[in-house]
Amino acid sequence: MPDSSLDKALGLIDLLEDASGPVPPEELLARSGFARSTLYRYLKALQEAGLVTAFHDRGFTLGPRVVELDFRMRRTDPLIAAARPVMAVLAREVPGVALLCRRYRDRVLCVHQDGSLGAGRRSTYERGLAMPLFRGAASRVILAHLPPGAVTRLLVQEAAAFAEAGLGATPAEVRAALAAIRRRGFDVTAGQVTPGVTGIGAPILDLRGAVVGSLSVTLGRARLGAERAEAIGARIAQAAQRLSASAG
Repeated sequence: MPDSSLDKALGLIDLLEDASGPVPPEELLARSGFARSTLYRYLKALQEAGLVTAFHDRGFTLGPRVVELDFRMRRTDPLIAAARPVMAVLAREVPGVALLCRRYRDRVLCVHQDGSLGAGRRSTYERGLAMPLFRGAASRVILAHLPPGAVTRLLVQEAAAFAEAGLGATPAEVRAALAAIRRRGFDVTAGQVTPGVTGIGAPILDLRGAVVGSLSVTLGRARLGAERAEAIGARIAQAAQRLSASAG
């Protein structure tokens, strides 16, 4: 139920997740719309679970249990376990940063990475960082495989962002751009997440054919020849298909 106590309590975690530091209780009151007694009841339960931490005179932040859950996920997620050796090989064959991403609500979250850009350079797309569905190859290949209704909803909400990402300014243009990505089997973008780099990503589908994430490589160059891009894209798509059996 959308209005359940659990949903409301988890909504507080969303507020803390988006904050840059401790959030004062008065701000949580204003943003959540809860009665004061309700807010403190939810915060007390979240603190006892380790999901929220209180800083006296400063407010509330996410708690240490979040870190523990992250550690447990990395040890138990079958997709991450299957991807580790595949990504290690991929990062050696295609020098760059290999990324495993999962869809999370209307975001794409990097859950594992391997490799580097070299020469002290770093990709800004780091593990644990969420990105929108329409920016970067790792995200756009997921977007291209979402149900049409989900794409339409996102387009209504983020029309300008779709156009800025080169996916089209009208529903027809967006449908055509996403269909082209599906036919190609991978996507190539330049500088959409990190300036001066190229991203190439392919979708990971579950056994029913639904998209659950993506496998991509970030290369430390701004431009890539068409022939080289096609070869790398085909290699990443092949690796992504190997992971589909572990996607659930």
